[in-house]
Amino acid sequence: MPVRYGFRRFGEGDDFNDLDVEEMLRMLADDFMENGDLEEAMDRLLREGYTTTDGERVEGLRDLLEQARAKRRELEQQADPDGEMQRYRDWLDDIESTEDDELDALLAEAEASDDERRKEVTRGLVDQKKMQRDLMSERIGERLGEYQDYEFVSSDAREQFEELMAELERDVLNTYFEKSKEMMGRPDSEELARMRDMMDALSTMIEQDRRGEELDPTFGDFMEHFGDFFPGAESLEDVVRMMAERAAAAEAMFNSLSPEQQGELRSMFAGMMENMELNFSLNRLVSNLRMATPDIDWNRAHRMRGDDGSPFADAASVAEQLGQLKGLEEFLGQANAAQGLPEVDVEAIRRNLGDDAARHVVRLQKALQGLKDQGFVDRQGRQLHLTPKGVRQIGQQALRDLFAQLRDSPTLGLHRVASVSRGGDREETSKPWQPGEPFALNLPKTLRNAVLRQGPGTPVKLHADDFEVEEFESTRRSATVFAIDLSLSMAMRSNLVPAKKMVLALTSLIRSKFPRDFVAVVGFGETAQELKIEDIPALTIDYAYGTNLQHALALSRHLMRNERGERQIVVVTDGEPTAHLLANGEPFFAWPPVHETLEKTMAEVLRCTKADITINTFALDIERSQFPFVEQIAKVNGGRLFYTDVDDLGSYALDDFVKHRRAG
Repeated sequence: MPVRYGFRRFGEGDDFNDLDVEEMLRMLADDFMENGDLEEAMDRLLREGYTTTDGERVEGLRDLLEQARAKRRELEQQADPDGEMQRYRDWLDDIESTEDDELDALLAEAEASDDERRKEVTRGLVDQKKMQRDLMSERIGERLGEYQDYEFVSSDAREQFEELMAELERDVLNTYFEKSKEMMGRPDSEELARMRDMMDALSTMIEQDRRGEELDPTFGDFMEHFGDFFPGAESLEDVVRMMAERAAAAEAMFNSLSPEQQGELRSMFAGMMENMELNFSLNRLVSNLRMATPDIDWNRAHRMRGDDGSPFADAASVAEQLGQLKGLEEFLGQANAAQGLPEVDVEAIRRNLGDDAARHVVRLQKALQGLKDQGFVDRQGRQLHLTPKGVRQIGQQALRDLFAQLRDSPTLGLHRVASVSRGGDREETSKPWQPGEPFALNLPKTLRNAVLRQGPGTPVKLHADDFEVEEFESTRRSATVFAIDLSLSMAMRSNLVPAKKMVLALTSLIRSKFPRDFVAVVGFGETAQELKIEDIPALTIDYAYGTNLQHALALSRHLMRNERGERQIVVVTDGEPTAHLLANGEPFFAWPPVHETLEKTMAEVLRCTKADITINTFALDIERSQFPFVEQIAKVNGGRLFYTDVDDLGSYALDDFVKHRRAG
C-alpha cells in the first residue's frame, strides 16, 4: 500500500503505557504450544485481536477488514456522477425553459401591438434564437460550450446560466484541486493563471527529477509560491502523491460510469478546462503524474450508485477514499499479518476508519514491536522464532499461573510457597524475585533498581520488578528428567499443551531457584529422544504409533548417569506402554500391549530402582488411565503415582516437586 503524506507523527498522542507485552506473549504462547507454528500463531492473534486483563478489547486486523468493507459499501451509496450530470441537465432545461418563456412573452407583446415592424423584428429574433438552440449539441458538455456564445434574451436565464457555469467550474476545478474550494464565485483570470503556473511548474520539476537534473524552480521556491495548494507537504514526493491520488480518483470517477456516460462526462470536463485555458497544462501534469506513480492503479473503477447526485468533486473524494479502502482491504486481507502489520498506513486507517481503529492498529504494532524489542521473538530471514528469553518468559508465566492455582486450590494449598534451602551459606549474589519465591529482600539493590527506573527524587516507589532477593548456597543437588508421552493419544486428548506448560514451569523453577540442579527433558512415542528446553513450546506430535516408556526410562537413566544426590524421573503419560526396542535397536509396537513390551519396560524400572532413581508418574485422564502397569511401577520403584486430569496436572506436579525438594 503506498505511503501517503501525513500531518501527524506515527503514534503521536497515543499513550499505551498500560500495554502488557508479557500478556500478549502469554496469549501467543497458548496458540503456539497448541499448533507448533509461531508465525501462524502470531497471525491468528493479530487478525483476531485480543482482550486485555482489564477487559479492554483490542481489535484485530480481521475486525478492521470488516470495517473497511462496510465503509466501502456505505460510500458506494453516497456518490453518483451520472446523477450529478442529470442535475446539470435539469438545471440547463430550467434555464432554457426560462428563456423560452421570455421569448414567448416577447413575441406575444409584439403580436398584440399595432407595430408591424416590431412584429417582424421580434418574429425574426425569436426564430433566430430557437434555430440557434435547435442546432446545439445534445451532449451537455458541448451544449454548455455553445451557450457561452449565446446571447440570452432573458436576464433571469442569463443569471442562472452564469450561476450554473460558476458552480460547474468550481466543481471541475475542485475535482482536481482542493484549493478551489475557497473560490466563492467564478474563478477570475488571475486565479486561473496562477493555477496554470502551478501545474506547469510542477510538471517541469517532475520532468527534471525524472531526468536526474537539478530542480528549477527548486522545491522551496515552488512551495513559496504555491504551498497553499499543498498543506502539510514537505517534499516533492508529497506534492506528487497528493496530486496523483486526486487525479487518479477523478479517473476512477470517470471509470465508474458506462462508456457512453463516461465519454459525455470527459467531454464536459475537457470543455470546461479548455474554456478556462487549463486543459493543456492539466493533461501534461496528469501524464507526468502517471509516470511518477506507477504504484497507483490509474485504471481502477468503483461502483458508485448513490440515490442522489452530488458534486463531481465529492464523487472524486469518494473515489479517492474508495481507492484507499481498497488498498486497505487488500493489505489487511493478505497472508502473513506479522510481516505486513509494521507497514500498515496508520494515517490511512485514521482517515478512513477513524481514530479508534487507528489506535487499535498502533497498539498491535507496538505490541509486536515490543515482543521484538524485549527479545522475546526474533525473525531469522522470513521465519519468526521464539528466543531462549521468550521460552524462559513463557516458563515463568506458567510457573506463576501454577503458584496462583495452588494458592487458590482448597486441596493443593498445603504447599503454597516454595522456600530455598537454609542449610547453606548466603552467597554474595542476588537475583530478581520471582512469584512463589521466598522474600529474602536485598534492600540496597532493590532501592537501586527503583531509583534507576523512576529517576531521582522521593518518595521512592517500589514495583514488583524492582525486588532483588538474596541467593543461598543449596546444601544438596538434585537431578530431574521430565519424560513426556508424545504418543498420538496425547494430542488427540488435548493433553500435550498442559504437559508442555508443566515442563516449562518446573524447568523455569529449577533453573532459577536451584541453578546447580540437573534438569533434562525426554520425549517418547515410538522411540525416545532428549529434547532441548528451548524447543518445548514448538513441540508437536508426529503421526507415529507407540508409547515406548522402556526407551524413555533407559534414556533418562543414561542422562543422569554422572549425577549425584537425589535423582528422579517425572513421567507424564496417558496410556500403558505399547512399544519397546528390539535387540537391533528398532522399535516394536503392538496394541493392546504384548507381554514382551511390559516385561522389558519393567526391567528398565528395576534398573532405575537399583540405580536409586525415583520414578514419579502422572497418569492423565482418570477414567481411562487407571492402568495396573503404572501402579506396578510405583510398587516396584517406590515412587509416587498421581491420577489427575489435565487441568490439575501442573498444580499437582509443582506441589509434589516443591514439597519433596524442600523436605530433602
